[in-house]
Amino acid sequence: MNKNIFLALLFIAGLGACKVMENTAVNDAKSTASIDSVQTETLVATDSVTEIIHSDLVTYRGSNERLHDLIHTKLEVKFDWANQQLIGLATLQLKPYFYKQDELILDAKGFDIKSVSLIEGVNKRTLNYDYDGWQMTIDLNRDYTSDEQFFIEIDYVAKPTSLPQQGSAAIESSQGLYFINPLANEKEKPQQIWTQGETEANSAWFPTIDSPNEKTTQELFITVDNKYTTLSNGNLVYSLMNDDETRTDYWKLDQPHAPYLAMMAVGEFAKVEDSWEVPGGEEIEVNYYLEDNYSDYADDIFGHTPEMLTYFSQLLNYPYPWPKYSQVIVRDFVSGAMENTTASVFMEDLLVTDKELLDFQWDDIIAHELFHHWFGNLVTCESWSNLPLNEAFATYGEYLWYEYKYGEEEADYHQWKSRQSYFEEAKEKQVDLIRFTYEDKEDMFDSHSYDKGSLVLHMLREYVGGKAFFKALELYLKRNEFGTAEIHDLRKAFEEVSGEDLNWFFNQWFLASGHPKLQISHNQDNGLLTIEVWQTQDLGKTPVFNLPVTIGIWVNEEKNWEYPVEINANYEKFEFEIKDTVQLVLFDTEQQLLAEVRHEKTIDELIFQYYNGGKVLARYNALEKLGEVAFDNPDNHHVLSEVFLSALNDPFWGLREVAADFFNEYEGEHLKDVEEGLINLAQNDKKPQVRASAIASLVSIDADKHKLIVQKALNDPSYTVKGAAILGFSLSNDPNKSRILNAYKDSLNTHIVLALADYYVTDKQYEHNQWFLDRLNEAKTEDLFYLIQYYGLYISEAPESVTSAAIPVLADVAKNNENEYIRLAAFQSLNLLPEGDSLKAVREEIKAVEKSEELLNFYQQIEGKN
Repeated sequence: MNKNIFLALLFIAGLGACKVMENTAVNDAKSTASIDSVQTETLVATDSVTEIIHSDLVTYRGSNERLHDLIHTKLEVKFDWANQQLIGLATLQLKPYFYKQDELILDAKGFDIKSVSLIEGVNKRTLNYDYDGWQMTIDLNRDYTSDEQFFIEIDYVAKPTSLPQQGSAAIESSQGLYFINPLANEKEKPQQIWTQGETEANSAWFPTIDSPNEKTTQELFITVDNKYTTLSNGNLVYSLMNDDETRTDYWKLDQPHAPYLAMMAVGEFAKVEDSWEVPGGEEIEVNYYLEDNYSDYADDIFGHTPEMLTYFSQLLNYPYPWPKYSQVIVRDFVSGAMENTTASVFMEDLLVTDKELLDFQWDDIIAHELFHHWFGNLVTCESWSNLPLNEAFATYGEYLWYEYKYGEEEADYHQWKSRQSYFEEAKEKQVDLIRFTYEDKEDMFDSHSYDKGSLVLHMLREYVGGKAFFKALELYLKRNEFGTAEIHDLRKAFEEVSGEDLNWFFNQWFLASGHPKLQISHNQDNGLLTIEVWQTQDLGKTPVFNLPVTIGIWVNEEKNWEYPVEINANYEKFEFEIKDTVQLVLFDTEQQLLAEVRHEKTIDELIFQYYNGGKVLARYNALEKLGEVAFDNPDNHHVLSEVFLSALNDPFWGLREVAADFFNEYEGEHLKDVEEGLINLAQNDKKPQVRASAIASLVSIDADKHKLIVQKALNDPSYTVKGAAILGFSLSNDPNKSRILNAYKDSLNTHIVLALADYYVTDKQYEHNQWFLDRLNEAKTEDLFYLIQYYGLYISEAPESVTSAAIPVLADVAKNNENEYIRLAAFQSLNLLPEGDSLKAVREEIKAVEKSEELLNFYQQIEGKN
């Protein structure tokens, strides 16, 4: 099998439509695509304003009309675990926003309403209301003016599981309130309750005006069995023991925030205390909530949080504005994480040990949710059309943290992954960043809002300069604090600071779709260097871009010139009088432009670019292109092996990894030097990913020759390296191979599990079926996805005794797992089995209970191919 076990078996048809966002940040972004020279192709904008703005079928998605101002929300809640219901009493303080009102409309999804009352001092007056299961329209009995406040009390039961399920690429469900293992019948899973409010799902557990342009202060009284810990927004004011052995926790947030940011979590969490000192001010609580058996690793997982708080506060010249910061890890979360005000929630993938953190740290997602506390929580997008004001900034917060903590090269490499994510999505759709014509608000949660948005912010920083960039952000935050904003508020802040009209930048990058595709050529003749630039994107759907950029020119081993130029036409030509031979022309020396760039260069120019290009992305691109040249013509291996031998010692680990990968199955010149270089990396490199790649290449060259190196790596502290070593050792002819590798059968780490799965599949060791079944039962969401695919291959040629045990397990996953892409993987694995009436009946049962039309379409496609 291919050494990259996370990519080896992505055999699910059409999987590109089933994305795990982000952030997320779970997948290792190894790609063979060039950074500067992605293949040019015509992209079709499927949702551009210019194309559909006049259609009668499109609704303009502006900000929600504000009829009332929700001033304060008080909730008193307890739970019916068996029926997965919340028993609640809500008291809402409101006033008309401007015009007088005699009725109140509240969002309240799937409730049983017991009573609605107007609170008048110590008295209550019952109010009439209409309720359609989604919204309540309450008759206030008289007109109220904008200077009159009133209090509404609603006694209700929330039944979130009764609601139809919807979701997005980033947030899989809109149920709002979730009971995990409510009947305690899953032995390996704790009982928990948690909420997820974005976009407008909190109104599935409390009545509110569920709109991003609403802001409310909040009190929450949570009554639970005394064994449970609770968490909510703001500070814990008190805990009160009740006569029935329950406890009521009182949480209070005095600063206003959007209703979708309200949260609560209930579970048997360990609370690990930390703290942070506001620059020049008081100390605030910083706490980490997680399952007790992971509490010893809380600081390993979240320990950079206080440093992040200090860095972001100083960078923005705006101290963290909230009274505390907590982070909690829950089971079966429907997203990667959520930035609820003062209490971010994270998926269970963050439940890791210190050893697992040797391979992968979670700084990016932690920084993302924390940066939201300025961009999204303090200043909230006034409509979902303006979502990039939340998500683009949070994604750029990842870059800023990496730049500060790990250096510019690590930040650029991290951002390159965002670039590739956006380009991949752009093959299917190109839409405005700020878009007012989406079909569903959940459509806004895509790589445009996250990845493209962050890249656009980086270009804006490069254009105005870092000092002006952060001064403008400070102005934007202070001007709109505890309120809402739209894209023009951001533009005006930048214009006020920079003194420049920036409509051109915001119009082409935020309010139009697509990105530039550039074809570049250069030629030197008789002392004249000519550089030509064509914009080749479909100009019927994408604008001609105005692109301020720098061009670097190297002569005599040095960068002699760096010219700032501006491209604002579909064809530009630049001429420079240079007598000496030009060794390199590098378009966009800062490597900051969001564009697909095709610039043909000779092998000598690419080699020179690797050694002299400066920016890590320029060097990376050179190696990638040289690797393509070698792949297309193996005769070039002897020319390029010296470059890649040198790259084995590159100061940046990502380029060492590229170099190690280059020598996979290598048979060219300098073989002895290559093997020595790979052995050095396998044994001594600080980065586990590099050690693992070096081991894989050594094995591909000669598995038995390097058996001892690989066997030694079985004891490496990194699970990534152990997994590579297991894969490598499984290819050797060692007579003790089975005994040595089976010693790792009890490990639950994904790298070990998937490596063993690969071994058992390849060697057709059908005696390990129970091992597969056990691991499927224990696997976390992301791991389960890959393991199911291995299991499908494992059972595809297995004896009947194995398949008979496998079918009901996979059928259960296909029918009942909460994640669509996992259900799809299970169905596909079943489809690999020999056709029979019983299997056909199982597939029909799966389709009968499947509610996703998209999945049903996939199932038809899969069955049609067989």
